[in-house]
Amino acid sequence: MKQRFHKMHGLGNDFAIFDAREGAVEMDEARARAIADRRTGVGCDQVIVLEPSQVADVRMRVWNADGGEVESCGNATRCVVLLGASTIETKSGILKGDAGGVDMGAPRFGWEEIPLAYAMDTAAMPVGWEDLREPAAVNVGNPHVVFFVPDAGAVDLARLGPIIERDPLFPERVNVNVASLEGDAIRLHVWERGAGLTAACGTGACATAVVAIARRRIEGPVEVRLPGGSLTIDWAPGGTIRMSGPAVHVFTGELAA
Repeated sequence: MKQRFHKMHGLGNDFAIFDAREGAVEMDEARARAIADRRTGVGCDQVIVLEPSQVADVRMRVWNADGGEVESCGNATRCVVLLGASTIETKSGILKGDAGGVDMGAPRFGWEEIPLAYAMDTAAMPVGWEDLREPAAVNVGNPHVVFFVPDAGAVDLARLGPIIERDPLFPERVNVNVASLEGDAIRLHVWERGAGLTAACGTGACATAVVAIARRRIEGPVEVRLPGGSLTIDWAPGGTIRMSGPAVHVFTGELAA
């Protein structure tokens, strides 16, 4: 038996998307990891399964390349909108999208909402890892820490990212964002929880823009420049986050069930 999937990407952050509304799709940690393998599987950062929903057009489930299921994915949300959904149920809530972009909901700043292992100020956390110090933490559907540095490209995120991701301070692990200001834009590199260095991270762009705006270092809408291209993020305190950017359908394939 074969199962159809869509290979899609947003700025190089790529997905294998299965539609369980067309037929049952069994997915667990081992199968997601096998599908995501770039040598022996389809190859992707995340495996997406679309299921029927009682409250939205579709329910989206997300597995990272390491096989772990996570709450949400911004770039995948734009891809699912391209496939025809306008309301998408996720573990972190209902997201809404159209041809102009996606409403990613309101950011959460409470230490228990990130979550952190213990209470602290999430706007400027009194912690650090080598030269990366005093990040902000924000949950935008999944947990992020954001560091602003003089040159995002100069940080050895391949080495520091996994250390920070798995620090005991973050009981559900964390996505690590290193950013620098470039005029009215933001340069961003992301170590994605469960996927590693990525060409782009939609929720990371949202989290970083929110922190920059909250710290009054920049005003929205803001261009966030990632290795794979740019996203536009708009947010005002008290509101929801609007993310705009490309989504690309690469091909449709079949995989043994």
